[in-house]
Amino acid sequence: MDGQGEVRSWASRARRTLKLTALLILAAGSASAASDRPTPSGLPVPRYVALKFDTVNARAGPGDDHRLLWVYHARGLPVQVVAENSEWRRVCDPEHGLAWVHKRTTDGRRTVMRMQPQPVALRRGAKASSPIEAYLKPRAIASLVRCDRKGWCKIRIDGISGWTPAAGLWGVDEKPQCG
Repeated sequence: MDGQGEVRSWASRARRTLKLTALLILAAGSASAASDRPTPSGLPVPRYVALKFDTVNARAGPGDDHRLLWVYHARGLPVQVVAENSEWRRVCDPEHGLAWVHKRTTDGRRTVMRMQPQPVALRRGAKASSPIEAYLKPRAIASLVRCDRKGWCKIRIDGISGWTPAAGLWGVDEKPQCG
């Protein structure tokens, strides 16, 4: 191949690469724009909230005129908001049930629930070798203090704080929990 052919070939590959890069940027931008659409609350969806009261009605649709599906009897239960309108929140619960609850029945404070059937240690530090402070029982609800990037979360329950692996807690995975 002569020098001219190599230059044309390189230029052609460069143009194709630029076009592909531009398409990828546009696709990423439109996906980002779709997820950045404002919600009525101005907060992201999905997100976690806790049930504010001991009794919360779960409905088939966003309104008191929709069929009552069940009643939650667990103050502080962590639920994931997966959709919303100005007054109602569609939530996914730890049993993967989907229902609509009124926004006044939710609280923005984060809680978590132990879903595995065995207790888990709450440790003084975010390491498996840290001393044990207490144990979190199955199905117990605790306040979430924070999670670190290494897969550990600090929680508080009954005045006791400790670190436990995030993998055993419902209410920390940011991905949508109900399909």
